[in-house]
Amino acid sequence: MKVQECMTRNVRIATLEASLRDVAQAMAVLDAGLIPVADNGRLVGIVTDRDIAIRGIAAGMEPDTPVRDVMSTDVKFCFEDEEVSAVLQDMGDIQVRRFLVLNRDKRLVGIVSLGDLVGNGEATHAGKALEGISQTGGQHSQAAAH
Repeated sequence: MKVQECMTRNVRIATLEASLRDVAQAMAVLDAGLIPVADNGRLVGIVTDRDIAIRGIAAGMEPDTPVRDVMSTDVKFCFEDEEVSAVLQDMGDIQVRRFLVLNRDKRLVGIVSLGDLVGNGEATHAGKALEGISQTGGQHSQAAAH
């Protein structure tokens, strides 16, 4: 199965100048925990609900702070035509639960989560990915400087 068969399409994108409040409100409406960030149509980062809470609010930032101040610039992605099993392996290896999905022209076309992949018959691979993701630490530890 290919990623394009189970990913979420119609992804909302924030600008670098969007406020933490605006992005958090968008997350609430979308029931999403991650929003990609673009600058002049070019993907430059992602912001998660955890970024807002830990890097933003807990660090004393105001709700009007621009998202650029808390976003992660290390964007993890896969391609829409990749096999789900390979993507699950990558998720486990780098300890993430979501990937942005790009087409081969490197345009954002969706987001895929571990839950999307598990719900589509890849339980064996998903178990291995979750085992890797659940280990402590990893590249996206909020304690690490960004």
